[in-house]
Amino acid sequence: MERIEVRAGVFAGVGTAHRLLPIGFFAVLGGCSGPLSALAPAGPAADSIVTLFLVLLGLSALSFIVIFGIFILAWRRDRSRKVRLRLFLIGGGLVFPLVLLTIATVYGVALGERITGARTSPSLTVEARAERWHWQFTRQTGRGSVTRPNVLHIPAGRTVEVIVTSSDVIHSFWVPRLAGKIDAIPGMRNRILLRADIPGRYNGVCAEFCGTGHTAMNFSVVAHDADGWAAHDKDVLP
Repeated sequence: MERIEVRAGVFAGVGTAHRLLPIGFFAVLGGCSGPLSALAPAGPAADSIVTLFLVLLGLSALSFIVIFGIFILAWRRDRSRKVRLRLFLIGGGLVFPLVLLTIATVYGVALGERITGARTSPSLTVEARAERWHWQFTRQTGRGSVTRPNVLHIPAGRTVEVIVTSSDVIHSFWVPRLAGKIDAIPGMRNRILLRADIPGRYNGVCAEFCGTGHTAMNFSVVAHDADGWAAHDKDVLP
């Protein structure tokens, strides 16, 4: 009688979890949107990062299915059918992981060049200098340099080279919808390429804990269309 009560409690818990599963699923999906969502790319580098993420996620899911299938096979009750040991050792231990790793390597190398922009010539260079707890963006023009705090203005549809550095401690420059992360390190000049395919405002953050004001160390990237970029230059240049 006591065993029956325990089983009933277990099945009741499973039923409750089954009802709550859709709520948890949609709650997780809700966290994938928003102005800082890396899953809503607006440029080629961010799009390549999402593609690489999905490829690796698919390979991980396939690996899980195969490994879990082998686990179930090992625990099956019907042992009348024998599975050759060579199939497990060569197929599961050699061929299967080599195929997955080869696919992951090929995608990683192919998309890595697009993410880093190794063969891309930028049309504009901007320096991003981090300082607790704000950013200074400076670009050189024919009539001198222009510096603006916490707002990076770029032309939409064009590749912009951002030279990232720091005045004090290590920070991290990240615009999730446009590119990956790059560290801002004192005494070093790291390079990242940004390109916004669509004009608009994109949020950026410091992605490396840098002190008590870290959570407020945000900035914006404003991508202008051709007319807007010309008007911006006219307004900011002396």
